[in-house]
Amino acid sequence: MKIVLTDAQTVVDGLVSAERLREFGEVEQYGLLKYDEVAEKIADADLVICNKTLMDAGSLRLAKKLRYIGLFATGYNNIDIPYCREHGITVCNAGSYSTSAVAQHTFALILEHFNKVSQYNKYVAEGRWKRSPTFSPFVYPLNELAGKTMGIVGLGAIGQAVAKIACAFGMRVIACSRSRKDVEGVSQVSFEELLRESDILTVHCPLNEDSKEMFNSVTFAKMKKGALFVNTARGGVIVEKDLCDALNSGHLGGACIDTINVEPMEEDCILMQAKNCIMTPHIAWAPVETRERLMSIVAGNIRAFLEGSPVNVVS
Repeated sequence: MKIVLTDAQTVVDGLVSAERLREFGEVEQYGLLKYDEVAEKIADADLVICNKTLMDAGSLRLAKKLRYIGLFATGYNNIDIPYCREHGITVCNAGSYSTSAVAQHTFALILEHFNKVSQYNKYVAEGRWKRSPTFSPFVYPLNELAGKTMGIVGLGAIGQAVAKIACAFGMRVIACSRSRKDVEGVSQVSFEELLRESDILTVHCPLNEDSKEMFNSVTFAKMKKGALFVNTARGGVIVEKDLCDALNSGHLGGACIDTINVEPMEEDCILMQAKNCIMTPHIAWAPVETRERLMSIVAGNIRAFLEGSPVNVVS
């Protein structure tokens, strides 16, 4: 059994390895194959494991033995599902591995906005506290979360985890979701009301035709002046120029962004021109424990497939 990993460096590093996959056969691991390299490298593979590698008719054309594609991800828009069905290739994804990590990072971003930890750390590191006339210099304004309204778009596992943390901070929590869910401490409201009422609006919905570019000049204009916009979901839910305009005009008080439309970031990404925008490079999902959990799910998917009872099947 030959298993080929096409973009291992998107998950594996010095702390997390793919060693456990060797129980299923020979593992050939590539850091990050270019598209035009994939077909040749997987030509004799029985199983392929990937994250974002494009698997379509072009890259799969030589893989005559291929029976299975496993994903280091929940999303599978990089896989040509009709092609896989036609050629008898089972595709399995990995879900619900990053709930705690993404909820944690969401609040890391929010707390950075309101508590200015990195700015105050820099203030101390530069020796400015040593020269302060008072023991507690009020250089950067701080704000409490208690009493603020948290608006959540999407009440799946991550949205519910974020809601639970927000409640612990003493926040009022409102949410809108495609289906009604009974979540303790959360009031479900319309999208319009959520835009109007939220002091902090955080996005936790999947990217699809309904959510694509749902945050644009019209929706940003309906948000409360001075509100904080947070996105740890998918970059495609935002029109980036419109977010930049809303920030630079002062209508929004800030934004915290972990995902953008094109990743890695392009040289001319407009969000680099935005005021009060905290950005991280799509790492909300990536703590060591989270990636270890992901590797366990991927291994479990392979085991189930080989035993004849595949799980987490998308094709």
